[in-house]
Parts: sequence; C-alpha cells; structure tokens
Amino acid sequence: MGKIFREILRDELNYQGLSVKQLAAKSAVAKGALNTYLGKQASMPPADSAVRIAAALGVTVEYLINGQDNDREKTAPFFSNPRKRSVLRVFDELLPEDQKLTLDFVRLLKKNRDES
Repeated sequence: MGKIFREILRDELNYQGLSVKQLAAKSAVAKGALNTYLGKQASMPPADSAVRIAAALGVTVEYLINGQDNDREKTAPFFSNPRKRSVLRVFDELLPEDQKLTLDFVRLLKKNRDES
C-alpha cells in the first residue's frame, strides 16, 4: 500500500520547510484541523480543505491523496520523490564551485559502489 495522506502531507511540509502553523496561515485551514490530518488517527480533510492545502503547497490534491500527480509525473517523475527534491533544493543553494565538488563526490561514490 502506498503512503497515506498524513505521510505525504508531512513529507511535503518537511520538503518545503513549513511548519503546521505556517501552512495554516497559507491555506486558511485551522492549525487544529491540520494537526488532526497529521495525527495518528490520520483523518482525511473535506474536499474544500484538501484543495486549499494543495494550493498552499503548490501541489495537486491527487498528489496529497495518493502520492501521485499524473500530469507532473509524465513530465518529471524524478521530482515526485521528496528526498530527491530535498537534495536538489540544497544543491541549488550551493555556490557553483561547491556544486561541482558535490557532483564530483557523488560520481565518485557511485563509481565505488559500481566497482564493489
């Protein structure tokens, strides 16, 4: 079974570096309601709230519900993985010379793994 709504929402909040309070302000969905969606009971929001949450995060409702965005995945499947997006976000913040060093390191790491 794929990820559930609360896991996808939590991943997206972490990826974007947003707190629940910040999302509440951006989405006009009460912080308490967001905490309910993120809690152990993992209740699903009503459609209007899901639409506001998705819009505030810049993702589709489909992505929040099932972890897939068919339109986005057709053009860029790589970006559907929060870990990969996080790496890219940090990489983009590096100076060009540090980006080159990072890329060289990753290539060396891959080469060593391939040879093992």
